[in-house]
Amino acid sequence: MHFSRRGLLAASAAIAAASSVEAKPRAAGEPAWTPDATEIAGRIRRKEVSVVEVVEEAIRKAEALQPRINALVTSDFDRAMDKARGGQLSGPFAGVPFLIKDLDPYTGLPTRYGSRSSMGAGPETAQTAFVETYDRAGLVVIGKSTTPEYGFLPTTEPMGFLPTRNPWNLKHSSGGSSGGAAAATAAGIVPFAHASDGGGSIRIPAANCGLFGLKPSRGRMIEGRPHGRGIDLSVAHVVSHSVRDSAAMFGASERTAAGSPFKAIGVVTKPLKKRLKVGLLLETGMGQKPDAEVVAAIEGAAKLMASLGHRVEPTSWPIDGPQFGRDFTALWSTGAAELVAGVSKAMGRKADASVLEPFSLGMAELVASLKPGDIEAAVGRLQATSKAYDDWLTKYDVILSPVLGSPPVELGFVSGDVPFETLQARLMDYVGYTPVQNVAGAPAMSVPLHWTASGLPVGVQFAGRAGSEKMLFQLAYQLEAAQPWAHRKPPTSL
Repeated sequence: MHFSRRGLLAASAAIAAASSVEAKPRAAGEPAWTPDATEIAGRIRRKEVSVVEVVEEAIRKAEALQPRINALVTSDFDRAMDKARGGQLSGPFAGVPFLIKDLDPYTGLPTRYGSRSSMGAGPETAQTAFVETYDRAGLVVIGKSTTPEYGFLPTTEPMGFLPTRNPWNLKHSSGGSSGGAAAATAAGIVPFAHASDGGGSIRIPAANCGLFGLKPSRGRMIEGRPHGRGIDLSVAHVVSHSVRDSAAMFGASERTAAGSPFKAIGVVTKPLKKRLKVGLLLETGMGQKPDAEVVAAIEGAAKLMASLGHRVEPTSWPIDGPQFGRDFTALWSTGAAELVAGVSKAMGRKADASVLEPFSLGMAELVASLKPGDIEAAVGRLQATSKAYDDWLTKYDVILSPVLGSPPVELGFVSGDVPFETLQARLMDYVGYTPVQNVAGAPAMSVPLHWTASGLPVGVQFAGRAGSEKMLFQLAYQLEAAQPWAHRKPPTSL
């Protein structure tokens, strides 16, 4: 690891709209401990600070904090400084430092995928259309953020690299698979960062690190990495300190071309005015209650929603939880089977634990043990789950639930070297709330509304029907004003 020092017409209208959003005062409450991306961009436009100064400061923080939290897998400091000095930046976030998650290619940098199997990777010569939107927004990429092996786990502890640590408590996980993005943002290295979510990977690290994280609807954003599963689970966006940063970047990267599945919403700037019917969900699909601190977080959020005039009532999962868990695991494991097959072919021998993690190998073995037609049957049942979710959301405007079954776990608890069956059981308890929205293609967000007595963040999930991002952003603004979080500073931060 080195630590020294492109065009999409579809996004043009959204970026122009986002560019007009000037930095406005935050919600009432204690002052933010660090400026968000909107504020930094505003200071640059007003010439209160130069891009060079801003990028130099981000690099200084990265160099100082990297040995403690390990949020970057590759730095790009020299090119970032060249870009800062070039003076040709434009867009809503011109000059703001940024990180790309190391599951997506970025021109000029290697993509490691959190895996020892990619240690010798050379620099990429192209990048996805979605990553292009970050360049168009004027962001200055200072490096790539850490991720677990191929994004498979909800913690960022790849065996080929050092673990990424949570800035709120260095013994705990920052989450995954966007754990490096969340740790770097929470610690103040960058004001927000690229993230992606195939089963909770935006919402989980946001919850663990006290950040705001919204997972968009399937098909909402400009196209990113191709997928090979029977259902397209993964979508990309950012993790951020503020709602307005997430909303502005959403406006700059949503699809606006003809044929898009949803009408573009642009940049949402105002809080919710209407009252919502809220379904309150506490137990997992397996019927298990979460940790007491998570219960406290959800009950507190329910009271907050009621105080804001929303009607909250208990609800229950519209699905067969155990069957859903088995089907999602089978579908998720097909990615590992493809990985093992690809690495084996490239090596000329069967991939083993010298190049891939035990959990990746275990998922591939699970797929190999299935009978012909089992995956297709699982996909069929998951698609039926999607319809059940849609029907459920005709009764409610939004579902309020935990993001995770507990506050951030300690490092090692759900890492890839835990025995396969033990790890599967732990994952069912820990991450039972987030994959449903990926299967349904629906948006959901983690909002940082609770901290434990020991100072660990606990995110609260709000999920809607497909295409309801405008309502979720408006609700997020309302919650941010009612119960601000921007003043909270992690112990490990600058």
